[in-house]
Amino acid sequence: MRTEHVLIIRFSALGDVAMAVPVVSSLARWYPDVRFTVLSRPNMRPLFDTLAPNVGFMEADLKGEYCGLRGLNALYRRLTAKQFTAVADLHDVLRSQYLRRRFTIDGYKVAHIDKHRRGKRRLIKERPLVQQPTSFSNYAEVFAKLGFPVKVTFDSIAIRSTADDETELLTGQWHPNIGIAPFAAHEGKVYPLTLMEDVIARLTERHPDGRIFLFGGGKEEREVFSGWCSRHGQCVSVPEHIHGLRDELRLMSRLDVMLSMDSANMHLASLTATPVVSVWGATHPYAGFMGWGQSLDNAVQLDMPCRPCSIYGNRPCRMGDTPCLNGISPMAIVEKIEKNLGKLRVKN
Repeated sequence: MRTEHVLIIRFSALGDVAMAVPVVSSLARWYPDVRFTVLSRPNMRPLFDTLAPNVGFMEADLKGEYCGLRGLNALYRRLTAKQFTAVADLHDVLRSQYLRRRFTIDGYKVAHIDKHRRGKRRLIKERPLVQQPTSFSNYAEVFAKLGFPVKVTFDSIAIRSTADDETELLTGQWHPNIGIAPFAAHEGKVYPLTLMEDVIARLTERHPDGRIFLFGGGKEEREVFSGWCSRHGQCVSVPEHIHGLRDELRLMSRLDVMLSMDSANMHLASLTATPVVSVWGATHPYAGFMGWGQSLDNAVQLDMPCRPCSIYGNRPCRMGDTPCLNGISPMAIVEKIEKNLGKLRVKN
């Protein structure tokens, strides 16, 4: 009898791929005799490398080797050689749709994600504040269609230590260790940087023996971090010290709390079981994208008749000045962080 082998397709984005981790990890435990292989972009490998012995990873360079229709056909030929018995499309975009249709034509058992777009559209147009199905439940639903119902239970991702673990050197003698990821893909999700520096100033004043780790990797982000580090000596620009997703996860696992926008860093920190204080502007946790295991109590947001106005934060603000973000006081964010640090002190 042939061993069941499920192909899981999710190419991007980083936050969405990260949200697949709790589901894949749970599947691996519920079905130890089934093999699961995740097909994604090369930089996603650290998310799945240590999940379970029956979870594998396949890289697909969609901008290089597997670019365009010819590349997808080459990728399909490579995939069929792996003798999959079922295909789970967790992405439902043109590339994954093409691959799954080829699998369907060739007689494979195939299922794809329902993103529940109608409910999300209603959330931003009519604004009934009703919780939409989460990405975790949407992913689990795909596997149920394939005959693998699963209860998603997940604690944290396993992170291997290294002999020269720089994250220990960065965090070992400081307390507390606070992470801040102030950027996101779209402006409607980014707390104003002047106000964020106010948050940093208040935290460094309250915790003179603490460190603040600034997460982000783009050129503009590094320039902002450089300025903050020069004005606030307890700040550390993570991209100047840590390189690669694996090491970033290791550092996040050592944090006492993370402050993040509605962004990939919220999801990455959540995978390490680090509490996340998240800031929400144009978007809303009810759209289904809250980090795994995170409490709604840790979400900083304003009740306004105009929000949420976007599912992904990519629409221009109709008010012109994103009052949903500018109206959040730095002190409101600091208080959420302090509340989490207080819980940590009580726990210890």
